[in-house]
Amino acid sequence: MSATEIDYYELLEVERGADDKTIKSSYRRLAMRYHPDKNPGCGDSEARFKQISEAYDCLKDPQKRAAYDRYGHAAFQQGMGGGGHPGGAEFGDIGDIFESIFGSAFGGGGRQQARRGADLRYDMEVSLDEAFHGKQTEITIEVSQSCEPCSGSGAEPGTGKRGCNMCGGHGKVRAQQGFFVVERTCPTCHGRGEVIEKPCRSCGGEGRVDKPQALQVEIPPGVDSGTRIRLSGKGEAGPFGAPPGDLYIFLHVKRHKVFERDGTTLLTRVPITFTTAALGGSIDIPGMDGETISVDIPAGIQSGKQLRKRGAGMPVLQGRGRGDLVIEISVETPTKLSARQKELIRELQSTETGDECPQSKGFFDRIKEAWNDLTE
Repeated sequence: MSATEIDYYELLEVERGADDKTIKSSYRRLAMRYHPDKNPGCGDSEARFKQISEAYDCLKDPQKRAAYDRYGHAAFQQGMGGGGHPGGAEFGDIGDIFESIFGSAFGGGGRQQARRGADLRYDMEVSLDEAFHGKQTEITIEVSQSCEPCSGSGAEPGTGKRGCNMCGGHGKVRAQQGFFVVERTCPTCHGRGEVIEKPCRSCGGEGRVDKPQALQVEIPPGVDSGTRIRLSGKGEAGPFGAPPGDLYIFLHVKRHKVFERDGTTLLTRVPITFTTAALGGSIDIPGMDGETISVDIPAGIQSGKQLRKRGAGMPVLQGRGRGDLVIEISVETPTKLSARQKELIRELQSTETGDECPQSKGFFDRIKEAWNDLTE
């Protein structure tokens, strides 16, 4: 449907008496919604954008708006002024209308600059120990780099570039399509406004070539799976001497045999004997930093109970201090008992059920001694 078949005020979703500020604000909102760059490949959005641009071009001009308010769409038909418009006024290009409000963010503005090189991704696996201590390592990647013979220009050494004949050096060409003038990127120079007379034989005129590159990577202590390290300017080189992109290294921390991780918290499961669980004591476990950690076991502890050691976990990434170490207790029950051990356990069982049995001051000491004999 043509904009000439729809009321301009209805297209811009404003009242007929709306002031210039309201009309401009509504157009900005609608133009952002329907602009072709926001809806690539959508013919309906492109058509709608043209309609609201036509409506705004009329209503933003006091003379055109006055003529439209008096005569409607008939004011802009042939015979109502030079060029089909009152007073000979002509509608400008859509790109000019949009750019006058939003600037060149959505295109326009003459010759295009060579686009920046693409960002690259590299996935790296590290051990939990490496994530704890940090490390410096070297990686080698295959990446597009600036062509040395032509210094990234794409032109054979000793030759140069000339202005594009197709677009006259502007980087864009315009075509009349009915009522509108459509501006597109020049298909010959691809928006650069200039063409290479003789392409470089090393890069084929692209200004970049693929080759391996060795890079030093610093992994700080405390990294976790999903941590991203950015190496600025180490991505793909841009075409025709444009700036390179960045390289992003995504880290994946491998599982550890002893410790599990939850952020800066480390978790581990430690088995203890029945007598240690019953009578209490202390155990020593190795920490991630290589130091021995002493853990006090309270008497009567049960399997599944968790004990916490403050500051014995993972380092805080780019910060100070460390997380905690959580120790989950697992009480081991032996599968083989000597006759003496069975006798002592029966004595213990009888005390639990209230039966009379010989009591002595060193009863629990004897149980612990017999138990330790079994576990050694």
